[in-house]
Amino acid sequence: MTISVLLVDDDIAVKSSTEEFLELSGFNVTSASNAEEALDLLNTVTPDIVITDIMMQEMDGLELTQYIKKNHDAAVIVMTGYSADYSYEEAVNAGASDFIFKPFRFEELDLRIKRVIQEVRLQREHAKMVKKLEELAITDGLTSLYNSRHFFNQVKTEMERYTRYLHPLSLLILDIDLFKNFNDTWGHLEGDKVLIAMGEIITCCLRTNDTAYRYGGEEFTVILPETRLEEACLVGERIMGILSERRFTPVPGESVTVTISIGVTEFSQEDNLESFIKRADEAMYRSKKAGRNRLTCLPLP
Repeated sequence: MTISVLLVDDDIAVKSSTEEFLELSGFNVTSASNAEEALDLLNTVTPDIVITDIMMQEMDGLELTQYIKKNHDAAVIVMTGYSADYSYEEAVNAGASDFIFKPFRFEELDLRIKRVIQEVRLQREHAKMVKKLEELAITDGLTSLYNSRHFFNQVKTEMERYTRYLHPLSLLILDIDLFKNFNDTWGHLEGDKVLIAMGEIITCCLRTNDTAYRYGGEEFTVILPETRLEEACLVGERIMGILSERRFTPVPGESVTVTISIGVTEFSQEDNLESFIKRADEAMYRSKKAGRNRLTCLPLP
């Protein structure tokens, strides 16, 4: 992959010769004569690395470095003359990845660019790996929904948001009816297909700021911020409606359906975490007791 470089230097001779060398070395180079011009270019180009002189009119190289590190995903190499009143520590503290003195040999600049790019790639790979591990820690491996541990963290966050802004908050608890019988009849692999389908159906019924969780076994939860009880019930009904049309074929020629019982409630100022979840759970069990395949809404206490 070609490395993209933004070169910033108000010395025309240095800028031209450096730009020529970098292009001959296979880099994709864009150049600017000052920091302001560089900032304009950063609105349209996305360099892998910025090489900037420190001594420039108006905004100097350290100020430019600080801006880039705050607003753009690019590494920075700072250039300065031996007599300049700047230190390596100042450049690093501003966010620079490296520091090179003028006049420099082009071969040295080439090596420094490649070393910095390698470090950036390793950092990005590490960040991706950490992000992936974090996602795995809060995701159910079968359904790709969030897991119960993340549910408790998120519902606490939404409750705190309610306390600050008094925005409505609702909760659904959904349980697949007679799921043990399904597994006993058709096997756990077929049961897993039902769980996966449930995850897909729930997800397709949610808005961007809604979140769904596999609560445990065949039980699911949905957190609905900015949602009143009546609206939350409509979400539950939509999930039930889509599931009612889904046919499962555990063996060739055999078509079966699955139903769910749903409990819905809305958060109130008197609630704590336990009472909020317990009320949604109670609503779900009322659906079970009433014959399953139904939705029960418990209003604010």
